[in-house]
Amino acid sequence: MITRQQKENRRLIRITTIPLSLDKLLTGQLKYMHEHNFDVHMISSEDEQLPLIAQREASSYTAINMKRTISPLNDVVSLIKLIKAFKRLRPGIVHTHTPKAGLLGMLAARITNVPVRLHTVAGLPLMETSGLKRKILELTEKLTYYCASQVYPNSQNLEKFILKNNFCKPDKLKVIGKGSSNGINTNYFKATADIIEQANRLKEEFLIAEDNFTFIFIGRLVKDKGIEELIRAFSNLNQKYPHIRLLLVGPFEPERDPLSKECLEEIENNPAIINAGFKNDVRPYLQLSSALVFPSYREGFPNVPMQAGCFDLPSIVTNINGCNEIIENEINGLIIPTKSVKVLLNAMERFINDKPLYEMLKGNARKIIVERYEQTHFWSLLLQEYQHQSKQHGIS
Repeated sequence: MITRQQKENRRLIRITTIPLSLDKLLTGQLKYMHEHNFDVHMISSEDEQLPLIAQREASSYTAINMKRTISPLNDVVSLIKLIKAFKRLRPGIVHTHTPKAGLLGMLAARITNVPVRLHTVAGLPLMETSGLKRKILELTEKLTYYCASQVYPNSQNLEKFILKNNFCKPDKLKVIGKGSSNGINTNYFKATADIIEQANRLKEEFLIAEDNFTFIFIGRLVKDKGIEELIRAFSNLNQKYPHIRLLLVGPFEPERDPLSKECLEEIENNPAIINAGFKNDVRPYLQLSSALVFPSYREGFPNVPMQAGCFDLPSIVTNINGCNEIIENEINGLIIPTKSVKVLLNAMERFINDKPLYEMLKGNARKIIVERYEQTHFWSLLLQEYQHQSKQHGIS
């Protein structure tokens, strides 16, 4: 018979600031841990999707609102609610993701003496800030890592950045496997008959012909994803190559990081730019495309280049954390500097004109992702980490 203490030791709380992160970044992972005898409980901000995600992941849940922005008064309220939740649930492990959930979750876990306190670092907003705001964000990162018993950067370069800036002692840091926060389900991200059929229907809808070369971008349509540079580069290139297309899949965030008026007008008025909006299932959009272009300023370990690779798409990515680990230059894509319209344009033009290079990159794309980032392998490594950390802290 399992004792109450044993059940509490197996209770695993996973926390993100918003439910979308649980839904998209950790799909399937919580259910896997449930199937391996963990009592999984989710905490995130209140949203109608939260109970649906919990049902899918075979988990219970508590809704606690957390602000993504700096908001001291709201943060104190959220922290108190987290402390109360931990006292009620008495978890053996608390594992946080995203900056605000990490700060508040690790603080609450430390205050309530949760034995295993884990935090995954998947990108640092402070990389694109300066002045007082950067100092505040640096302080919150240091406090988060101090309260954690183990910190998991989701890329090797992110680990180096953390060490270089003295955010954390080396013995607290570990990258799981080859990186990532969840790996990728390569069996899900592949060209099935149904996906091909959906892609063909989209081609008809978007008036994409067989001789069109279609670049795709997937992500938030904001400045720090490099959208301004992408639109300028594509628009200039399109004048020379009228057969190319740009497919944008993702939401605008005008309240957080708005695009310029000129950029928005070009997206709306250029018939070669297709703005599809946010999509829950990006697979048909990848299937109809020729290459991914992902000129982001900062990332942790992005899913999009892995998803694109699974559909045999070579990628153009910037030389930033995660991207420059998933993509090897001139092996499965091209790596370019950030914020350069000229270099981005030249890279896109190489894909159009250099057919031997394009076909070679395309041929390597899926194979590399399958070999390095298969999801179930990542889950098994994380499970081993949970088991190891539990033994280290005297629980089982």
